[in-house]
Amino acid sequence: MKIVIEDLGVSEYQAAYRRQLELVDQLSRGDREDDHCLIVEHPAVFTLGRNGSSEHVGVSETFLRQKNIDLIRIERGGEVTYHGPGQLVCYPIINLKRNRLTVASYIAILEDIMLDIAESFGVEAARDPQNHGIWKDGKKLGSVGIAIRKGVSFHGLALNINNNLEPFSWVNPCGLESVRMSSLSQIKGDTIDMEVAKGALIEAVARRLQKEVRREHQAQCTSQIKNGKRPRSSKPKWLKKSLPTGPEYEKTRRMIKDVRLNTVCSGARCPNQFECYGKGTATFMILGASCTRNCRFCAVTQSKGEPVDHEEPARIARAAKEMALEFVVLTSVTRDDLVDGGASQFAKCIRALKHELPGIPIEVLIPDFQGDRDALAAVCAEKPAVLNHNIETVSRLYPEVRPQALYQRSLELLHRVKALDSDIVTKSGLMVGLGEQLGELYETLSDLRLAGCDLLTVGQYLQPTRDHLPVAEFIHPEVFAEIEAKAHSLGFAGVAAGPHVRSSYRAGHLYNLAISSPVEEI
Repeated sequence: MKIVIEDLGVSEYQAAYRRQLELVDQLSRGDREDDHCLIVEHPAVFTLGRNGSSEHVGVSETFLRQKNIDLIRIERGGEVTYHGPGQLVCYPIINLKRNRLTVASYIAILEDIMLDIAESFGVEAARDPQNHGIWKDGKKLGSVGIAIRKGVSFHGLALNINNNLEPFSWVNPCGLESVRMSSLSQIKGDTIDMEVAKGALIEAVARRLQKEVRREHQAQCTSQIKNGKRPRSSKPKWLKKSLPTGPEYEKTRRMIKDVRLNTVCSGARCPNQFECYGKGTATFMILGASCTRNCRFCAVTQSKGEPVDHEEPARIARAAKEMALEFVVLTSVTRDDLVDGGASQFAKCIRALKHELPGIPIEVLIPDFQGDRDALAAVCAEKPAVLNHNIETVSRLYPEVRPQALYQRSLELLHRVKALDSDIVTKSGLMVGLGEQLGELYETLSDLRLAGCDLLTVGQYLQPTRDHLPVAEFIHPEVFAEIEAKAHSLGFAGVAAGPHVRSSYRAGHLYNLAISSPVEEI
């Protein structure tokens, strides 16, 4: 059997990750016979494995952005690690069953490969009986982290050659406190030729895996992007929706425009805005119309944050009163530029609404506040009826769909709400049709219930523009019915699942379900 060696050069982490998944799928389906091995150097990036916690990152995300370093949640094992230029990264895509390898024996092979490379440069490294990877004089030289799907391994090893070691001091590498890192160049006192190191890697891979090597250059992919634009799929008939107008729709639209308010209805191109406006309801979007993040699914404009409008809470309260609303929903763009992420503006809006409309239930759909516990506590202290925070998609797709967010951080936020105030109803939402598998989706629903989530919305992802992620699949209404039934079986008190469902769709109805039949605590 052969192993194909593909050198990606210097490649963004997410691009290499997508290439891994493509090869995993090909190998698991039988479309590719030979095992594969990607060799790459990454621009600076921190990655959090399945067991990773943001608590192991000792610097703020603002600091990382200033350093132009991303923080990405991935599905390999292990904790937090750093990749950067000068580090040799190898991702073998191996059918473990066909090669008669157990997980333990395969990890040992990856460590042997790194030991062989070190030895080729005259460095006698060793294993640590308590931790994976290779070490020299108590300092870590190389790391191992793998994931397995359908019997095929991906992710792999990272060996420090010439890379800057300072970023490791900003985290607990691999979750190990006080661990010190080293590199071959630091030990040798001289720069290592990366091409020589790659040659040593290829020799070690061939020897340890007992494979014949074939070199291959990465083919240029032109099918997904044309003239810088992504293709847009035509919509099936069940996604076509009538667009009602009428006096209530026009009244609501004019009122929102006249009082200079933003709504997520128009900002995010919600397919239900005509229905909601026609019923005299809307979801108010605070803190401006532009977001400081650039999620690849969202139609909201990305730019530098606008100045906070201190008159906004009063205008929203007046508009809600004039509209005679019985249930109010507040959301916001993500404002990572603000110290508290905009939490104080949420709190002011809740207070203003309760002053104008005493007793009215208020739902807030909040960003993750970058994990700031005090910011979350400030919102919960105002006792909204519902606190909604969207998980958006399955864990595997976060690097592509939500590169500036963390799956575990969103779950932790929902769990923390119940600890702060158990009377607050919690809610979350997902999009489907981004390439997730049904089993992955059900795992996410289970994760949400374990986090104490009470209410759930699931809707079809629709590509806002050609610059956004394409739709991988249009989910049939019958599948949405199955998803809703599964969610109910897991214990959600209220579920809205369908092609046109969005986070705030029939929000008041779901809230009434929650208070009439509260879910059992997990």
